[in-house]
Amino acid sequence: MPDRFSAFSFVDRITALDDGRRARGRFAIPAGLPDFSTCLVAEAVGQLAAWVAMAHADFRRRPVAALSGETRLVGEAAPGEILDLGVEIDSCEADAVVYGGWARVADAPVLELHRCVGPMLPVEEFDAPEALRGDFETLCGAGKPPSRFPGIPAPDLSLIDRIPGQRLRAALHVPASAPFFGDHFPRRPVFPATLLLDAQIRLAMRLAAETLPPGQGLRPARVADVKMRAFILPGQAVEIETVMRSALDGTADLTVAGTVDGKRVATGRMEIVSRGSG
Repeated sequence: MPDRFSAFSFVDRITALDDGRRARGRFAIPAGLPDFSTCLVAEAVGQLAAWVAMAHADFRRRPVAALSGETRLVGEAAPGEILDLGVEIDSCEADAVVYGGWARVADAPVLELHRCVGPMLPVEEFDAPEALRGDFETLCGAGKPPSRFPGIPAPDLSLIDRIPGQRLRAALHVPASAPFFGDHFPRRPVFPATLLLDAQIRLAMRLAAETLPPGQGLRPARVADVKMRAFILPGQAVEIETVMRSALDGTADLTVAGTVDGKRVATGRMEIVSRGSG
């Protein structure tokens, strides 16, 4: 059996913990990866918050991704670098955890999360409580061995509709099986919201490139008002859409959405900027 939490785990060690209030952690990005998406950096911060919330609930309940007020993408993290992670818990109750957090590399900011909300659900639905408790004790002690993460291929996107400079729609084909489902989650596989976000950013970048001045290079700068309305399951087909709201002074403001079987499962807003601006 593969090592627990090796295919989609981004906390190697919890370096400081104040029960139900805050935590600090680290993750060593394996040097052999071709890249490391900023969406996975967001996943690392969210996972650290989840460990705090689960421990506070004595591993009876765990949070799942639902709402994110604002994510600021202010830097980049590269293979071989060390992510320093931090979370501040605004509240941690039986029904939900509310938190913010950050990630840095050598004191340089990479990402900031604000006003995130994770509904708390029974742990037994997703994993074995005692196994999670053991993993938490390891993370708070010597930590997990680094360089376990093997990387994840970008999800397959197929363009299905295009209005130049205004809208793009694409089909996202969620694999029926993949190593990351073993971590997310062992008893109830769910397609990670951060992988959906990564696909939405790639589609939004493509639309922004049709509108913003060419030759300057683009980067995602901000994601806001993200709502995950339902779990995305292995093998499902997701239609993702991005619509241009405005493009001014090197900044494209777009909406993003995801739909499964005609039902909206995710919404949000995004800013794509020319490098050097925003």
